[in-house]
Amino acid sequence: MVKRTLGELAAYSAPGHFGMTAMRIHGKEETGAEKFWMGLSTFLPGGGAEWGYEDNPLEKVYYVLEGEVTVTDKAGAQCVIHKDESITLLPNEGRSLMNKSNLPARMLVVINYPDTK
Repeated sequence: MVKRTLGELAAYSAPGHFGMTAMRIHGKEETGAEKFWMGLSTFLPGGGAEWGYEDNPLEKVYYVLEGEVTVTDKAGAQCVIHKDESITLLPNEGRSLMNKSNLPARMLVVINYPDTK
């Protein structure tokens, strides 16, 4: 069993992201979790992530803890996820993210590790 607290997390730079802070909560290096990692992303107003993950074979789950985040797919369709709502992105499903509100948004991010077999 490995307990983690917000005070012990370290921020890291997530490629393609802007106006946000990313922190890894659980993962191979942090807690020994082998199948997935979990992070906390905090997006300032106007913060987000550029288009990405179209060729990424990993599954992603976003769960909004505070505020709202707009997710846009390749076709331009948008889905706003609010507090206590989540969205799943399947393998190779691209997306961009944006906090279009005037309040910060906090989101849990869960992504599986690639199968190394």
